[in-house]
Amino acid sequence: MEVRPSAPRLPVSLCVIAEPFRGHRLTPGTTVRQVTDEAQQTLDDATAVLRSALAGDGPGVVDTFDAVVDRSGLAGAYGVAWCLAATMVGDDAPAGGAALDFPGIDQADYDTRWVARFVSAYANDDADTGEALFGAAAADGLLPDCLLTLAGSTVATLRSRVEPTGL
Repeated sequence: MEVRPSAPRLPVSLCVIAEPFRGHRLTPGTTVRQVTDEAQQTLDDATAVLRSALAGDGPGVVDTFDAVVDRSGLAGAYGVAWCLAATMVGDDAPAGGAALDFPGIDQADYDTRWVARFVSAYANDDADTGEALFGAAAADGLLPDCLLTLAGSTVATLRSRVEPTGL
């Protein structure tokens, strides 16, 4: 199954949530030019997914993704997932390739492996791999679980950036 994203590739800085993480925003500021309605819809959908995930509302995350699929098909859901991956990677990602450093990845659950590999694809600007992973999860009937895990992992990553480490 080939899934072609309908959402444009968004700069990482457009795909980070505003609340409650100061300094990070999901909605573009006034300096962003040429943001299309489609890109704005992707950002709005990603915001809704993250708000539900922040509230611990798994059904809300799934319902938002379902609404995206109803409106824009799997390509729309892919755009939102790619935006969540951008949020996880953040603006401070080093340039160049990123290696997947996840000990025991092959023993992890499908959704956990999928998230690690999908975010790695984003970090390496490898949309072809991201699309292949997305299509495989859809074909396997496991895409809802993968997207729910992606949303939860994104929230956990954002929280880890703002919460003190206790050192």
